[in-house]
Amino acid sequence: MFRLSGETLHVYFLGTAGALPTPTRNPPCIMIRRGSDTLLFDCGEGAQQQMMRSRCGFTINAIFVTHWHADHFLGIFGLVQTMSFNGRTEPLTIYGPEWVHDFVATLRQVARFNLKFPMESVELGHGSWVRFDGYTVSAFSVNHGLPALGFVLEEDPRPGRFDRERAIELGVPPGPLFGKLQRGEVVKIGMGESAIEIRPEQVMGELRRGRKIVYTGDTRAVHYGIMDIAHDADLLIHDATYDESEAARASEFYHATAGQAGEAAAALNAATLVLIHTSSRYTDVQAHVSDARKKFTGPILAPNDLDMVEVPFRD
Repeated sequence: MFRLSGETLHVYFLGTAGALPTPTRNPPCIMIRRGSDTLLFDCGEGAQQQMMRSRCGFTINAIFVTHWHADHFLGIFGLVQTMSFNGRTEPLTIYGPEWVHDFVATLRQVARFNLKFPMESVELGHGSWVRFDGYTVSAFSVNHGLPALGFVLEEDPRPGRFDRERAIELGVPPGPLFGKLQRGEVVKIGMGESAIEIRPEQVMGELRRGRKIVYTGDTRAVHYGIMDIAHDADLLIHDATYDESEAARASEFYHATAGQAGEAAAALNAATLVLIHTSSRYTDVQAHVSDARKKFTGPILAPNDLDMVEVPFRD
């Protein structure tokens, strides 16, 4: 049976800075809200205030951490305490690379208050995946000088387009039976021995792809190694810490340039490129966008903190 997919898919850029925050940019924190689910990808310091400014609330279903540099996880300490104070009872799972169990154990130890909900840790590696209702989050290895991951959020395929005229031609009356066919159910027309079955594949077109978001976290350019998992993203959120004038520094500190992000978007056939993790040395991102534009001809976003992007279906 097919799952009808009409859920909203919103990406909130709660923190877009590099390792050092600025007066206008917080450390990395990306919230993805799909339907009623809310996932955090990294959670830098100050994330709670950004959630309040965005009016997102603190109802988080899971947290995915790309790596254990402080700018990517310090916000979790305060967030966990706030959720406990607010009466949360549902378990919270924190997913991450090697050392995630140590991190959650430390979180429990330093939290000198009565934690009112269970907290779990799950270690992920390249090729690991986590199943949610209607979509999957998969992990891939990146190159950042320590165990680090990127993540892919990919929706399940959607049913093909319903051929109303063909259904009527086959004798299906307009009404509830149309909905059953669209949900993948076989329907019967007529009574007794003269009844005939109409199968969904007789009136439904080819399956249509769901939406896909790729988040690299901090990394040197790695697109050549993730073609199988990260291709055809609707939104590629890529490390672009430096512009091309600092290419040597980017390599030294295991980051990517905006030009390399553009090259990745082109190679992976991304629909839209998002440049993230801007170094505090830059007062604007015009050079970053220009560098990426030389490699990628599609839409390029360099979001400010609190910007939100809605990801549409390509078709």
